[in-house]
Amino acid sequence: MKTNNKSRSTVFGLLLFAICATLLVGCNKPSSQFVLDGDCRIEALTLDEQYPGLIDQTRRTIVVSIPETYDEQDMVLTTLTLSEGASATLQQGEHLNLVAPRQIRVTNGNVFQEYTLSVKHDEARILAFVINGQYTGVINESAHTISVQVPVGTNLASLTPTITTTEGATVSPASGVPCDFTNPVDFTVTCNTASYVYKVTVSEMASPHALYVGIAATQQQLGQEEAAACAWLLSNIEKAAYASFTDLANGSVDLSECKVIWWHLHKDGGIDGKGQFEANAAEALAAVDQLKAYYQAGGNLLLTRYATYLPAYIGEADCVPNNCWGQNEADAETVSNPWSFNIAGKTDHALWQNLVMKPDELESVFTCDAGYRITNSTAQYHIGTDWGGYDDNETWRQKTGAVDIAYGDKAIVAWEYLPTNEHGAIVCIGSGCYDWYTVATDVASYYHDNVAKITENAINYLMQ
Repeated sequence: MKTNNKSRSTVFGLLLFAICATLLVGCNKPSSQFVLDGDCRIEALTLDEQYPGLIDQTRRTIVVSIPETYDEQDMVLTTLTLSEGASATLQQGEHLNLVAPRQIRVTNGNVFQEYTLSVKHDEARILAFVINGQYTGVINESAHTISVQVPVGTNLASLTPTITTTEGATVSPASGVPCDFTNPVDFTVTCNTASYVYKVTVSEMASPHALYVGIAATQQQLGQEEAAACAWLLSNIEKAAYASFTDLANGSVDLSECKVIWWHLHKDGGIDGKGQFEANAAEALAAVDQLKAYYQAGGNLLLTRYATYLPAYIGEADCVPNNCWGQNEADAETVSNPWSFNIAGKTDHALWQNLVMKPDELESVFTCDAGYRITNSTAQYHIGTDWGGYDDNETWRQKTGAVDIAYGDKAIVAWEYLPTNEHGAIVCIGSGCYDWYTVATDVASYYHDNVAKITENAINYLMQ
């Protein structure tokens, strides 16, 4: 018997059309149980009856400002006003722990929005204080004092401060307004319930005991790596100051009481060879005569990163690090484990004292933590018969006149020139592990604190 495929196909098509038509009618039919146009807004919110929330409807955030020392662990949601017909996952009268932000879901029909609720303690601090756009104040936050040193002969009666405060704070006298600093001046910074007074003292700098030098004309113009190092020195070493190499060349810095000059030279991508050093450090080489005179008069130098090229220009052997490289800050490498260099045979050296050490690796100095981002900027001496001209450590000592004090993989990464009757001392640190600045991360500092301690040890060692 012959089957009529055409008839069967026609019947199937008609059936399919009928089903689709039914579905279309059903989809277009209004449903009283499916509401799409509900308004899901938080109109007002108050905590503990007196702290209203600042609502950003675009970002859907609510920030509540509370006093500086207020306990945010048990706050009451005293007001919560929603758009008509809406409900929320939090209710008025509810007790909230707001140590961490809370999510609030607002629902109206079948539509919802989520808000993030957080508290912000009133904070009134001065973060930076700069005189005449050039001279940076050292802030002692615990004592609420700021000290600024300016060159001898500066007119203290009319100086203009540039002041950076915490967000939302105001300061009086105001930033950008000339002040008379002949005597200390009180600056009051206020943010809602928080208020502090900082006493600012400006003094003429006769002669620093420790000097951070850089190519930049001012401290504010230093790159991130060098700025972090300089800021530490000015905040932690008494009678420390910043000066540019141009200041040295012009003779505008009194070095009569200076016991140590520190230069920490960074360049994204590294400096490899004397040619690159000379191209990138022309300002420093213009002050070579002054640096040489200082060194030959018994002055001491701390030279870190690519500044370790300098000894060849101030009277030491014509040798510079032969194994150098570096990455860019923007492309810094994230380390999976803490990095270290080796101090075998040198553990009693002054630089390596009172550091945070691994109990089972007491001949290793760790300087960064897992997750830390580092440029691995290195200026070291390769040791070996394969290349570089230094077959072994003894050959290196004879050629450079220096003493090795720390090691890497087939490398000397820290060394010193001992003082003599003809000159002072020099400490050089060229390890890629010696790093001050990292792109912001959530990594807590543990081994990285060793960088500051090594530097403090070096400065104290040179100042003896």
